Amino acid sequence: MTRQQAETNSQGNVPVVILNGFLGSGKTTLMRSLVVQSRKQGVDLGVVVNDMSELDVDGQIVAQAELFEEGSSFFQSIYSCVLSSKQGVQELQRALEAMMSGESPELVLIETSGSCHPLPLVQFFAAQERFRLTGLLTLVDAAMVDQDYDGGSELFVKMQRNVQSARRDTTNLLVEQILFSSHVMLTKVDRVGSDRVQSLAQSIHRLNPLVPVMSLPWGNLPVDDILAMPDYDYHRVAQLIDELAPCLEAEADNDRPYDLATRVIKDDRPFHPERLWETCTQHLGQHIYRSKGFFYLCSRDSVSLLWNQAAAGINLELVGHWRAGILEDKDSRLDASERAGLREQLAREPGRFGDRHCHLTVIGDRAQVDQFTESLQRCFLTEDEVRRWQAGEVFSDPWPESYVTRTS
Repeated sequence: MTRQQAETNSQGNVPVVILNGFLGSGKTTLMRSLVVQSRKQGVDLGVVVNDMSELDVDGQIVAQAELFEEGSSFFQSIYSCVLSSKQGVQELQRALEAMMSGESPELVLIETSGSCHPLPLVQFFAAQERFRLTGLLTLVDAAMVDQDYDGGSELFVKMQRNVQSARRDTTNLLVEQILFSSHVMLTKVDRVGSDRVQSLAQSIHRLNPLVPVMSLPWGNLPVDDILAMPDYDYHRVAQLIDELAPCLEAEADNDRPYDLATRVIKDDRPFHPERLWETCTQHLGQHIYRSKGFFYLCSRDSVSLLWNQAAAGINLELVGHWRAGILEDKDSRLDASERAGLREQLAREPGRFGDRHCHLTVIGDRAQVDQFTESLQRCFLTEDEVRRWQAGEVFSDPWPESYVTRTS
């Protein structure tokens, strides 16, 4: 047990920092960075990751950092519901109790799903004795706000219109996440000009003038800054809680609030690279807020890729190699026993192509999510194309080889 942990335990509670923010704002990138830093510095970190999809993509991404032992109570993933729902608060309580079943962590980080409203979490931690809320970090996608809210100037205007018409949509969620924050972090600032970043910061600061607004490029926030955060100021948001509590109570049983819908795509076939490119560059609607998951292209069938789309930006990230691809590689230098072991593992896989699969989550406005999901499903190889792919045909692939690409 470290000195800091002993001091924390003697105080009777554990500090908690919440990473909140709209869909695709960069919470998982920041979480991964903080997890890696904490391990290097010897900080016993507890992590709760909340995903609004049965695929639990964010939980898998954080777990792939391989900094938690399998089955560790210090890593908890919640993907059956959004944390701001009644069920979500109950799941969070169970996750924290499991985390505290042995030695206590020095710090708990909670990554919320993008549709999570901070108010229920603020109320939850205000009543806790074993946990002490310090930071509520709201991550804001600078590129999205710049594009969808005219450099941030329309945020306040659209919020006023919603109040006047008694309407609640994703603008309310974004603004209220900012209002409850202790720190606002502007992410993806590399996608907008420096002059635009300053304008964005000023517009956001107008919404919450009592908290700092800072740029956060590539999730580069020192974990020491997290550890040094003071207690959350509940008094500052007391009136806000009184005003919004009735609205949030009405939404508490809704696991897909703000007219958001989630669709899941599961298929063992690869994507046709050219059709996928055309779909993403021509049919990605403004209200497809997020899509993510693991997939492969028929032109790159040995590697597992992470699909990461937020607003108009799409990143491809290499996350590993399929076991089937390793087995098929004549230059893999596997000995006979290793090949036999791989064959046994692949024989237990349910798909036609070994362990290869495409599992994606699409999150967006109900009016658009089905259309984009269906367009993605049309990008899988047809059965005729599958036969040609297996026969060795080479398919045109317009995606950059770097695996880091953006379309807009």
